[in-house]
Amino acid sequence: MAVTLKDVAERAGVSRSAVSRTYTEGASVSKQTRRKVEKAADELGYSPNALASSLTTGRTKLIGLVSNNFHNPIFLEVFDLFTKGLQDRGLRPLLVNLSDEVDPENSVRMLRAYSVDAVIVASSTLPESFAEGFRAAGVPVVHSFGRHVASPKVNVLGINNIEAGRMAAQTLAARGYQQVAFLGGPKSATSTQDRHHGFADEIARTPNIEMIASYAEDYTFEAGRAEMLRVLEGPRAEAYFCGDDVLSIGALSAIQSAGLSVPHDIGLLGLNDMEMAGWENINLTTIHNPIKQIIASSVELVAAMLKDSDRHPEARLFACHVVERGTLRPVKSLP
Repeated sequence: MAVTLKDVAERAGVSRSAVSRTYTEGASVSKQTRRKVEKAADELGYSPNALASSLTTGRTKLIGLVSNNFHNPIFLEVFDLFTKGLQDRGLRPLLVNLSDEVDPENSVRMLRAYSVDAVIVASSTLPESFAEGFRAAGVPVVHSFGRHVASPKVNVLGINNIEAGRMAAQTLAARGYQQVAFLGGPKSATSTQDRHHGFADEIARTPNIEMIASYAEDYTFEAGRAEMLRVLEGPRAEAYFCGDDVLSIGALSAIQSAGLSVPHDIGLLGLNDMEMAGWENINLTTIHNPIKQIIASSVELVAAMLKDSDRHPEARLFACHVVERGTLRPVKSLP
Protein backbone atom coordinates (compact mmCIF):
# COMPACT_ATOMS: atom_id res chain seq x y z
CA MET A 1 0.00 0.00 0.00
CA ALA A 2 1.21 3.51 -0.77
CA VAL A 3 2.23 5.64 2.20
CA THR A 4 -0.33 8.37 2.80
CA LEU A 5 -0.27 11.83 4.30
CA LYS A 6 -2.18 10.39 7.28
CA ASP A 7 0.61 7.83 7.87
CA VAL A 8 3.22 10.60 7.95
CA ALA A 9 1.13 12.69 10.32
CA GLU A 10 0.76 9.78 12.75
CA ARG A 11 4.49 8.94 12.61
CA ALA A 12 5.49 12.60 13.14
CA GLY A 13 2.87 13.20 15.83
CA VAL A 14 1.39 16.19 14.02
CA SER A 15 -1.88 16.97 12.28
CA ARG A 16 -2.53 16.10 8.64
CA SER A 17 -2.84 19.82 7.86
CA ALA A 18 0.68 20.34 9.25
CA VAL A 19 2.00 17.73 6.83
CA SER A 20 0.09 19.36 3.99
CA ARG A 21 1.52 22.80 4.87
CA THR A 22 5.04 21.34 4.96
CA TYR A 23 4.74 20.38 1.32
CA THR A 24 2.84 23.47 0.19
CA GLU A 25 5.07 26.20 -1.21
CA GLY A 26 4.72 29.43 0.78
CA ALA A 27 2.61 27.88 3.57
CA SER A 28 3.42 28.70 7.19
CA VAL A 29 4.97 25.87 9.25
CA SER A 30 7.47 25.97 12.13
CA LYS A 31 11.02 24.65 11.70
CA GLN A 32 10.40 22.04 14.40
CA THR A 33 7.27 20.73 12.71
CA ARG A 34 8.99 20.70 9.31
CA ARG A 35 11.86 18.62 10.73
CA LYS A 36 9.42 16.12 12.29
CA VAL A 37 7.44 15.77 9.07
CA GLU A 38 10.48 15.41 6.83
CA LYS A 39 12.02 12.82 9.19
CA ALA A 40 8.81 10.78 9.27
CA ALA A 41 8.39 11.05 5.48
CA ASP A 42 11.95 9.87 4.94
CA GLU A 43 11.48 6.89 7.27
CA LEU A 44 8.24 5.87 5.55
CA GLY A 45 9.38 6.60 2.00
CA TYR A 46 6.61 9.15 1.47
CA SER A 47 6.43 11.45 -1.54
CA PRO A 48 3.74 14.14 -1.75
CA ASN A 49 1.09 13.67 -4.43
CA ALA A 50 1.60 16.49 -6.92
CA LEU A 51 -1.95 16.27 -8.30
CA ALA A 52 -3.49 16.35 -4.84
CA SER A 53 -1.28 19.30 -3.93
CA SER A 54 -2.52 21.21 -6.96
CA LEU A 55 -6.08 21.02 -5.61
CA THR A 56 -4.91 22.86 -2.51
CA THR A 57 -2.62 25.43 -4.13
CA GLY A 58 -4.54 26.00 -7.36
CA ARG A 59 -1.26 25.45 -9.22
CA THR A 60 -0.43 22.31 -11.19
CA LYS A 61 3.15 23.40 -12.01
CA LEU A 62 2.46 22.00 -15.48
CA ILE A 63 4.02 24.03 -18.29
CA GLY A 64 2.79 23.37 -21.83
CA LEU A 65 5.75 23.05 -24.22
CA VAL A 66 4.34 23.50 -27.72
CA SER A 67 6.24 23.04 -30.98
CA ASN A 68 5.74 22.18 -34.64
CA ASN A 69 9.34 21.37 -35.61
CA PHE A 70 9.67 17.76 -34.47
CA HIS A 71 11.31 16.65 -37.75
CA ASN A 72 14.26 19.01 -37.24
CA PRO A 73 16.95 17.23 -35.14
CA ILE A 74 17.94 20.47 -33.44
CA PHE A 75 14.74 20.20 -31.43
CA LEU A 76 16.11 17.13 -29.63
CA GLU A 77 18.55 19.57 -28.04
CA VAL A 78 15.81 22.17 -27.54
CA PHE A 79 13.48 19.75 -25.74
CA ASP A 80 16.34 18.37 -23.65
CA LEU A 81 17.31 21.84 -22.43
CA PHE A 82 13.71 22.95 -21.84
CA THR A 83 12.69 19.86 -19.87
CA LYS A 84 15.82 19.98 -17.69
CA GLY A 85 15.46 23.71 -17.11
CA LEU A 86 11.80 23.44 -16.09
CA GLN A 87 12.32 20.38 -13.90
CA ASP A 88 15.22 22.08 -12.09
CA ARG A 89 12.69 24.74 -11.00
CA GLY A 90 10.16 22.17 -9.82
CA LEU A 91 7.99 22.64 -12.91
CA ARG A 92 6.65 19.83 -15.11
CA PRO A 93 6.72 20.09 -18.91
CA LEU A 94 3.77 18.84 -20.94
CA LEU A 95 4.90 18.33 -24.54
CA VAL A 96 2.49 19.16 -27.39
CA ASN A 97 3.18 18.23 -31.03
CA LEU A 98 1.40 20.64 -33.36
CA SER A 99 2.40 18.90 -36.61
CA ASP A 100 0.99 21.19 -39.32
CA GLU A 101 -1.42 23.08 -37.09
CA VAL A 102 -1.22 26.87 -37.15
CA ASP A 103 -4.49 27.72 -35.39
CA PRO A 104 -4.01 27.90 -31.60
CA GLU A 105 -7.64 27.06 -30.76
CA ASN A 106 -7.19 23.29 -30.34
CA SER A 107 -3.98 23.65 -28.36
CA VAL A 108 -5.51 26.27 -26.09
CA ARG A 109 -8.49 24.01 -25.43
CA MET A 110 -6.34 20.98 -24.65
CA LEU A 111 -3.85 22.78 -22.40
CA ARG A 112 -6.61 24.53 -20.46
CA ALA A 113 -8.16 21.09 -19.88
CA TYR A 114 -4.85 20.06 -18.26
CA SER A 115 -4.87 23.27 -16.20
CA VAL A 116 -1.36 24.27 -17.23
CA ASP A 117 0.07 27.22 -15.34
CA ALA A 118 1.82 28.63 -18.42
CA VAL A 119 2.78 27.80 -22.01
CA ILE A 120 6.04 27.98 -23.93
CA VAL A 121 5.66 28.10 -27.71
CA ALA A 122 9.03 26.85 -29.01
CA SER A 123 8.98 27.65 -32.71
CA SER A 124 10.75 29.94 -35.17
CA THR A 125 8.13 29.37 -37.86
CA LEU A 126 4.77 30.12 -36.23
CA PRO A 127 3.25 33.61 -36.56
CA GLU A 128 2.93 35.95 -33.59
CA SER A 129 -0.83 35.36 -33.57
CA PHE A 130 -0.34 31.76 -32.40
CA ALA A 131 1.18 32.68 -29.05
CA GLU A 132 -1.23 35.59 -28.75
CA GLY A 133 -4.08 33.05 -28.81
CA PHE A 134 -2.96 31.72 -25.42
CA ARG A 135 -2.72 35.21 -23.96
CA ALA A 136 -6.25 35.96 -25.17
CA ALA A 137 -7.41 32.82 -23.33
CA GLY A 138 -5.79 34.05 -20.10
CA VAL A 139 -2.85 31.61 -20.20
CA PRO A 140 0.61 33.12 -19.47
CA VAL A 141 2.78 32.50 -22.54
CA VAL A 142 6.36 32.83 -23.74
CA HIS A 143 7.24 32.56 -27.44
CA SER A 144 10.77 31.19 -27.67
CA PHE A 145 12.56 31.62 -31.01
CA GLY A 146 9.67 33.84 -32.09
CA ARG A 147 9.66 36.71 -34.55
CA HIS A 148 11.26 39.80 -33.09
CA VAL A 149 9.00 42.86 -32.76
CA ALA A 150 9.66 46.11 -30.95
CA SER A 151 6.39 46.14 -28.98
CA PRO A 152 5.28 42.53 -28.48
CA LYS A 153 1.85 41.50 -27.21
CA VAL A 154 3.39 38.40 -25.59
CA ASN A 155 6.87 37.62 -24.29
CA VAL A 156 9.15 36.88 -27.28
CA LEU A 157 12.73 35.63 -27.09
CA GLY A 158 15.08 34.89 -29.97
CA ILE A 159 17.34 36.31 -32.62
CA ASN A 160 16.63 38.99 -35.20
CA ASN A 161 16.28 36.81 -38.30
CA ILE A 162 16.45 39.81 -40.63
CA GLU A 163 19.84 40.74 -39.19
CA ALA A 164 20.94 37.09 -39.40
CA GLY A 165 20.13 37.21 -43.13
CA ARG A 166 22.19 40.39 -43.48
CA MET A 167 25.08 38.69 -41.67
CA ALA A 168 24.88 35.77 -44.09
CA ALA A 169 25.04 38.11 -47.11
CA GLN A 170 28.02 39.97 -45.67
CA THR A 171 29.77 36.65 -44.97
CA LEU A 172 29.43 35.49 -48.58
CA ALA A 173 30.40 38.90 -49.99
CA ALA A 174 33.56 38.96 -47.86
CA ARG A 175 34.68 35.76 -49.59
CA GLY A 176 34.30 37.20 -53.05
CA TYR A 177 31.27 35.19 -54.19
CA GLN A 178 29.46 36.94 -57.03
CA GLN A 179 26.59 34.51 -57.72
CA VAL A 180 24.87 33.66 -54.45
CA ALA A 181 21.59 32.04 -53.48
CA PHE A 182 19.17 31.79 -50.62
CA LEU A 183 17.82 28.29 -50.03
CA GLY A 184 15.13 28.66 -47.40
CA GLY A 185 12.55 26.56 -45.66
CA PRO A 186 8.81 26.87 -46.28
CA LYS A 187 7.74 30.27 -47.61
CA SER A 188 5.02 30.45 -44.95
CA ALA A 189 7.53 30.26 -42.07
CA THR A 190 8.26 33.61 -40.44
CA SER A 191 11.92 32.64 -40.01
CA THR A 192 12.22 31.94 -43.76
CA GLN A 193 10.57 35.24 -44.64
CA ASP A 194 12.79 37.29 -42.35
CA ARG A 195 16.08 35.55 -43.22
CA HIS A 196 15.33 35.98 -46.93
CA HIS A 197 14.37 39.62 -46.38
CA GLY A 198 17.65 40.47 -44.63
CA PHE A 199 19.76 38.46 -47.09
CA ALA A 200 18.14 39.95 -50.21
CA ASP A 201 18.23 43.50 -48.85
CA GLU A 202 21.94 43.30 -48.05
CA ILE A 203 22.80 41.71 -51.40
CA ALA A 204 20.91 44.53 -53.16
CA ARG A 205 23.18 47.02 -51.40
CA THR A 206 26.34 45.18 -52.44
CA PRO A 207 27.73 45.85 -55.94
CA ASN A 208 28.64 43.10 -58.41
CA ILE A 209 26.67 40.32 -56.69
CA GLU A 210 23.68 38.51 -58.19
CA MET A 211 21.19 36.54 -56.17
CA ILE A 212 18.57 33.87 -56.72
CA ALA A 213 16.23 32.22 -54.20
CA SER A 214 14.50 28.88 -53.80
CA TYR A 215 12.58 27.14 -51.03
CA ALA A 216 12.45 23.68 -49.52
CA GLU A 217 9.13 22.18 -48.45
CA ASP A 218 10.19 21.82 -44.83
CA TYR A 219 13.07 22.34 -42.41
CA THR A 220 14.36 18.78 -42.85
CA PHE A 221 17.36 16.95 -44.29
CA GLU A 222 15.20 15.30 -46.96
CA ALA A 223 13.67 18.62 -48.04
CA GLY A 224 17.07 20.33 -48.23
CA ARG A 225 18.53 17.48 -50.26
CA ALA A 226 15.54 17.37 -52.64
CA GLU A 227 15.63 21.12 -53.26
CA MET A 228 19.38 21.18 -53.91
CA LEU A 229 19.10 18.23 -56.31
CA ARG A 230 16.43 20.20 -58.19
CA VAL A 231 18.57 23.35 -58.21
CA LEU A 232 21.60 21.49 -59.56
CA GLU A 233 19.65 20.54 -62.68
CA GLY A 234 20.00 24.15 -63.87
CA PRO A 235 22.52 26.99 -63.54
CA ARG A 236 23.95 26.96 -60.03
CA ALA A 237 25.20 29.67 -57.71
CA GLU A 238 28.72 29.81 -56.29
CA ALA A 239 27.47 29.76 -52.71
CA TYR A 240 24.19 29.10 -50.88
CA PHE A 241 22.90 30.50 -47.62
CA CYS A 242 20.62 27.73 -46.40
CA GLY A 243 18.24 29.18 -43.83
CA ASP A 244 18.88 26.34 -41.37
CA ASP A 245 21.66 23.83 -40.62
CA VAL A 246 19.57 20.76 -41.37
CA LEU A 247 18.74 22.17 -44.83
CA SER A 248 22.46 22.81 -45.33
CA ILE A 249 23.34 19.23 -44.44
CA GLY A 250 20.72 17.96 -46.88
CA ALA A 251 22.13 20.29 -49.55
CA LEU A 252 25.66 19.05 -48.79
CA SER A 253 24.52 15.48 -49.38
CA ALA A 254 22.95 16.43 -52.72
CA ILE A 255 26.08 18.26 -53.88
CA GLN A 256 28.26 15.27 -53.04
CA SER A 257 25.84 12.91 -54.81
CA ALA A 258 26.19 15.08 -57.92
CA GLY A 259 29.95 14.54 -57.90
CA LEU A 260 30.72 18.08 -56.76
CA SER A 261 32.70 19.20 -53.74
CA VAL A 262 32.22 21.77 -50.97
CA PRO A 263 33.65 24.38 -50.83
CA HIS A 264 35.66 23.94 -54.07
CA ASP A 265 32.65 23.83 -56.39
CA ILE A 266 29.92 25.25 -54.16
CA GLY A 267 30.02 27.08 -50.82
CA LEU A 268 27.46 26.48 -48.06
CA LEU A 269 26.47 28.58 -45.05
CA GLY A 270 23.96 27.40 -42.46
CA LEU A 271 22.20 28.87 -39.46
CA ASN A 272 21.74 27.55 -35.89
CA ASP A 273 25.09 25.84 -35.14
CA MET A 274 23.43 22.57 -34.15
CA GLU A 275 25.74 19.91 -32.71
CA MET A 276 25.72 17.89 -35.95
CA ALA A 277 27.07 20.88 -37.89
CA GLY A 278 30.41 20.47 -36.12
CA TRP A 279 30.83 16.78 -36.94
CA GLU A 280 34.04 16.12 -38.85
CA ASN A 281 32.31 14.74 -41.94
CA ILE A 282 30.03 17.80 -42.13
CA ASN A 283 32.17 20.68 -40.77
CA LEU A 284 29.53 23.28 -41.67
CA THR A 285 30.29 26.99 -41.58
CA THR A 286 27.21 28.45 -39.92
CA ILE A 287 25.69 31.32 -37.97
CA HIS A 288 25.48 30.53 -34.26
CA ASN A 289 22.02 30.80 -32.71
CA PRO A 290 22.44 31.07 -28.89
CA ILE A 291 19.85 28.39 -28.17
CA LYS A 292 21.03 27.58 -24.63
CA GLN A 293 20.79 31.22 -23.56
CA ILE A 294 17.37 31.67 -25.17
CA ILE A 295 16.00 28.59 -23.39
CA ALA A 296 17.51 29.51 -20.01
CA SER A 297 16.03 33.00 -20.31
CA SER A 298 12.65 31.56 -21.39
CA VAL A 299 12.50 29.30 -18.32
CA GLU A 300 13.50 32.19 -16.06
CA LEU A 301 10.78 34.34 -17.58
CA VAL A 302 8.13 31.62 -17.10
CA ALA A 303 9.08 31.30 -13.43
CA ALA A 304 8.85 35.09 -13.03
CA MET A 305 5.41 35.14 -14.70
CA LEU A 306 4.10 32.54 -12.25
CA LYS A 307 5.02 34.88 -9.40
CA ASP A 308 3.75 38.01 -11.14
CA SER A 309 1.06 37.40 -13.75
CA ASP A 310 0.78 41.14 -14.46
CA ARG A 311 4.28 41.45 -15.92
CA HIS A 312 4.36 43.55 -19.08
CA PRO A 313 5.28 41.53 -22.22
CA GLU A 314 8.86 42.01 -23.33
CA ALA A 315 11.10 41.14 -26.27
CA ARG A 316 14.51 39.68 -25.44
CA LEU A 317 16.95 39.75 -28.34
CA PHE A 318 20.09 37.58 -28.56
CA ALA A 319 23.16 38.16 -30.73
CA CYS A 320 24.46 35.79 -33.43
CA HIS A 321 27.94 35.24 -34.82
CA VAL A 322 29.55 33.27 -37.64
CA VAL A 323 31.24 29.97 -36.75
CA GLU A 324 34.07 29.36 -39.21
CA ARG A 325 34.44 25.77 -40.37
CA GLY A 326 35.05 24.25 -43.78
CA THR A 327 32.15 24.81 -46.20
CA LEU A 328 33.08 28.30 -47.45
CA ARG A 329 36.28 29.48 -49.10
CA PRO A 330 38.48 31.84 -47.06
CA VAL A 331 37.78 35.56 -46.76
CA LYS A 332 39.03 37.34 -49.86
CA SER A 333 42.25 39.23 -49.23
CA LEU A 334 42.38 42.93 -50.04
CA PRO A 335 44.72 43.83 -52.97
